[in-house]
Amino acid sequence: MSKAHQHPLEKILESRIAIIDGATGTTIRTYGMAEPDIRGERFGNSTKDLLNNGDLFSITQPDMIGDIHRRFLEAGADIIETNTFGATSITQSEFFVDDPREHGGRKDPEFYQKIIEDQYLNDLSWEINERSARLGREWADRVSNETLRQRFVAGAIGPLTVSLSNSPDADDPGFRVVTFDQVKAAYMHQIRALIAGGSDLLLVETIFDSLNAKAALVAIREVFDQDHTELPVMISAAVGRGGETLISAQTPEAFWNAVAHVKPLSVGLNCSLGPDLMYPFLEELSDKANVAISCYPNAGLPNPLAETGFDLGPPDMARYLGDFAKGGLINIAGGCCGNTPDHIAAIAKVLEGQPPREFSRQVSRDVRSRA
Repeated sequence: MSKAHQHPLEKILESRIAIIDGATGTTIRTYGMAEPDIRGERFGNSTKDLLNNGDLFSITQPDMIGDIHRRFLEAGADIIETNTFGATSITQSEFFVDDPREHGGRKDPEFYQKIIEDQYLNDLSWEINERSARLGREWADRVSNETLRQRFVAGAIGPLTVSLSNSPDADDPGFRVVTFDQVKAAYMHQIRALIAGGSDLLLVETIFDSLNAKAALVAIREVFDQDHTELPVMISAAVGRGGETLISAQTPEAFWNAVAHVKPLSVGLNCSLGPDLMYPFLEELSDKANVAISCYPNAGLPNPLAETGFDLGPPDMARYLGDFAKGGLINIAGGCCGNTPDHIAAIAKVLEGQPPREFSRQVSRDVRSRA
């Protein structure tokens, strides 16, 4: 990438550690929302519970989602994620389509082809993604203007509720519930809506199935080529206790080798085990990758007795992320599940003035800034 066409976020990554926001879902829970709040009038007649469909709050409770963005930005986030982790037609079908397994059938490619072609689900997916991106854009611009410090909106692309790598049928290991092309089509629809809403970059995150991620990355490339646009891409995987992606079982080095051709702005780890167990896997990825490294772990392991549902408080997360910075491992830092605006504020404070990890990035394709 020539300096003349360098994206503003990349310039920041060369000079300091950038801060990404925390967990939208965790923070939503602090607002005490109940089933009627997510339904509103529009979804009042839905036959399934919707409260776990947090992306829907961008439609029914936009003021709350905007307030969450504001709080993370005021806590010090340079990058906020759109509220779109499950905003594909495939994932939304879990909340709006009867499960054929309840009637003696099964989910299979024929079932998901109907999902991909369902006009209601496609329209809903588009609306969630575009509205979420516009909410993020509004608050990023507002806080940028107030603080004279540029902020960025990352279009969040989650891992789906289906797997391209594994069969759910132990007696038929070759069976897949969905095809690569179906997953790619769902992602392309989401990506176009995220771009239409004003996202600065795209974030393929919490990757537990590398083949699902590959479909998302192919979808991104095809949208860029077909629509004559280009945004920076961030890629982030979730790992297990051995450092492997959870379904496809790739080591950090293998994961990097699988996505390096995309020439992303950053690659990293998120969610997973919490920061205390992540260090060696982050160290391996940092050693192998020639792009910026991101890290936004869970606040430890789940704990239903903890206030946020996770063990670690703001001082704990600040200490661990500070250690990552002292080890020269990170360029982007924040928090995943269990991390509230207070966690992000503590992380931002401890990382202020810490030098970023050094990296040398060779990119053959100019990335046009939308900032």
